Amino acid sequence: MRFLHTSDWHLGRAFHRVNLLDAQAGFVRHLVATAREREVDAVVVSGDVYDRAVPPLAAVRLFDDALHRLADLGVPTVMISGNHDSARRLGVGAGLIDRAGIHLRTDAAACGTPVVLTDAHGDVAFYGLPYLEPALVRDEFGVDRPSHEAVLAAAMDRVRADLAARAPGTRSVVLAHAFVTGGAVSDSERDITVGGVASVPAGVFHGVDYAALGHLHGSQTIGERVRYSGSPLPYSFSEAGHRKSMWLVDLGPDGSLDAERVDCPVPRPLARIRGHLEDLLADPALAGDEDAWVEATLTDPVRPADPMARLAERFPHTLSLVFDPERAEQEQDVSYARRLAGRSEQEIAEDFVAHVRGAGPDGDEQAVLRDAFDAVRAEETVRETAR
Repeated sequence: MRFLHTSDWHLGRAFHRVNLLDAQAGFVRHLVATAREREVDAVVVSGDVYDRAVPPLAAVRLFDDALHRLADLGVPTVMISGNHDSARRLGVGAGLIDRAGIHLRTDAAACGTPVVLTDAHGDVAFYGLPYLEPALVRDEFGVDRPSHEAVLAAAMDRVRADLAARAPGTRSVVLAHAFVTGGAVSDSERDITVGGVASVPAGVFHGVDYAALGHLHGSQTIGERVRYSGSPLPYSFSEAGHRKSMWLVDLGPDGSLDAERVDCPVPRPLARIRGHLEDLLADPALAGDEDAWVEATLTDPVRPADPMARLAERFPHTLSLVFDPERAEQEQDVSYARRLAGRSEQEIAEDFVAHVRGAGPDGDEQAVLRDAFDAVRAEETVRETAR
């Protein structure tokens, strides 16, 4: 069976104030064209269809257009909700849409009930595991302490139990939206840390033929049978080195696997340039970046006049300007913002405790801080889901 694996469309998201709706529509057309030309048997979308729980109307219209295009193509589509989606909103009308071959899986309780597709060699069971917020699904899965690993392991137990009851030789595909250990992150993914741990081990997916993952925006192979498709478009300059693509997966009759990357169209390349303003404006090596979306980091000791306007003369699509002035070693006073850059809420809180009393928190105090942050995140998730 041949299927396309994609995820993290983030419909409605902009890139540094640049509206990406046309580019997202271009991706949908590309997806449908690829499905037709490569004669795929299914399309899987592993979450974060929308960028937020209440998407703008233009994004909803684009999603509606995508559903119609896929249904008209006659290729079954299996789709789960991600941590950016509202599972309830995305799942509205799922029973009716099922009849058109679009299978929306947004209910955690149904993770052990697959969409079963058949090819010349037998059945392939597609299990949709929507994003599982531990605090919200702990009772459904009966876990004592909510964590990503605990709830995902419990969901996979249901998958394996259902698969064991099916005919021998039934192949299996799992769609999941999670941060799997070994994955490379970017700046554009929302933090899903719970209990100080966001990641789950890849081994949680053992026993299935392919795990189609979503959440991380870079296409990557965690294991031969565990892969991220990545987002089809860039959503932060940290993705400048990404090759945006989908996985075209051939699942053989014996469960053998062959995966090929299919490139996605992107409106512009990304470029991160760094140096003194005058050097950036004159450097011939940067000629290839003149049509790119640019993030420029200026290292001039003194901030130059009108830097954005001057950069735009050579790099008209400059979207981000960062100042990181070179200083003498004795002047290396790190700013507050830079001290916080890249640090988690937990680390910031622990540093504050150490600053106030001269010693950092002990193990019990660290646990109290984790629980406090988890409670706040859970409350925010409940409020967003109920909107």
